[in-house]
Amino acid sequence: MSQLANCPQCGGLYVENAFRKVCEACYKKEENLFQVVYDYIRKRENRTATLIQVVKATGVEESLIHKFIKQGRLQIAHFPNLGYPCDHCGALIREGKMCVECRDELKRELTAIEQIEKRQQQPEKKVEASPTYRAINKDF
Repeated sequence: MSQLANCPQCGGLYVENAFRKVCEACYKKEENLFQVVYDYIRKRENRTATLIQVVKATGVEESLIHKFIKQGRLQIAHFPNLGYPCDHCGALIREGKMCVECRDELKRELTAIEQIEKRQQQPEKKVEASPTYRAINKDF
């Protein structure tokens, strides 16, 4: 269902839908910038360009290039030095939302939490007292 919203880039009103999260004017600007980036990296001599080199050569913001990569519009399989930042630490990655180190750290933390919860759910074992034998000594 479409709703009236303010464009996050320019603040103008537009009808928000599932396909576009910006107004028509900003969408057209993004499309033009995408074409500039794509034309640059499509050239054979620029295919191995790093993200910083692409930003300097095209003048397109780094965050917008990240957006193009995350949307799948720039296939980084063809461009080996392009990527986007890990959501946790900011390291350059090529797939997913987190780098391998952050994923491993998250898995370790989740495993530790699961073990703690498992220990808390187990009923406490009562230490059974060993049977005591008493001898009756009538001499006392």
